[in-house]
Amino acid sequence: MKLNKEGVVALVAVFLGLAAGAILMSLTGNNPFQGYFYLVRGGLMNAERIGNTLATATPLILTGLSVAFAFKTGLFNIGAAGQMLIGGLAATAVGLSLDLPKIILLPLVLLAAILGGAIWGFLPGFLKARYNVHEVVASIMMNWIAYWTVYYVVPQYFKGAYLETESRKISEAASLKVEWLTDLFDGSYINLGFFLAILAVVVVAFLLNRTTIGYELKAVGFNRFASEYAGIGANRSIVLSMMIAGALAGLGGATFYVGYASIIQIGVLPSQGFDGVAVSLLGVNSPWGVFGAAIFLGLLHSGKGFMNAMTKIPPEIADTIIATIIYFSAMAVFIEGFWEWIDRKKRVRANTTEVNQDEEIIGGVR
Repeated sequence: MKLNKEGVVALVAVFLGLAAGAILMSLTGNNPFQGYFYLVRGGLMNAERIGNTLATATPLILTGLSVAFAFKTGLFNIGAAGQMLIGGLAATAVGLSLDLPKIILLPLVLLAAILGGAIWGFLPGFLKARYNVHEVVASIMMNWIAYWTVYYVVPQYFKGAYLETESRKISEAASLKVEWLTDLFDGSYINLGFFLAILAVVVVAFLLNRTTIGYELKAVGFNRFASEYAGIGANRSIVLSMMIAGALAGLGGATFYVGYASIIQIGVLPSQGFDGVAVSLLGVNSPWGVFGAAIFLGLLHSGKGFMNAMTKIPPEIADTIIATIIYFSAMAVFIEGFWEWIDRKKRVRANTTEVNQDEEIIGGVR
């Protein structure tokens, strides 16, 4: 399968990030090949670690999809962290408030998370569509509103008897953890959220590439004014796009707070929301690219502790690798420019060769 330009840029970003990590390992007096061996082994050496890698990647898949969906429609959703937090709060609130069988309660928990994230995405979308308030500014503000909302609501209504900074533990009926899946991966943190993330990838890919709504959303992203001239409701598309992006991040909150964890803490804005930007960039805003990028970053996060235990290489090296990959992914425009410069030089050289050949033929005829 032939790689497109965006795929090449993503691979270059990964290579440069790994090269930077190797240099840092060498500067600290460690063997980079050994470091990478234990980094990968730490995430894949047995069923439990594979499960933990997938569990770590699950919220990244959903927040990455959230950011990528907005990118595809011409918007920058920097509010995935707040949407994820509100989705987690809504899921936790329903899980702690209702006493129902799992088959009924769990869908309600997930629906609450999706609706919470969608509402948190609706507000920046509405402000963008109605008053042309930039979605970056609005969504950043919503992140902090979410942060302080959780800071107030959890201690006020959902804290345990002796807990001050975290909610009560949710019941098994409200949890995405299931015994058969935990046993299958030898006690890892993997949960049903991973399968929900795969389903979300399939749905988003279908929505963007096979539906009229997806075509309209992408058209507005390419050119809002041309889309309006063609009869597409640009304002409606902007609001809908941000709501879908928020719903995806809200579902990511459910997979984390009632899947990976069993509580929600105050004073913490989930880093997975911001990491979703990196996942989206590395996955070139493609649903399946996001899936692969999230698994890769999940592997780095999951394996860095084992690498440190076996080699004494600081685990911050893995964070530096991730940061460097993000940096080079964000510099895609420069890498693409370099790629186009090489193509242009090749075309000029080819044209010059053709002209010289034509002149030789004409000269020979004369």
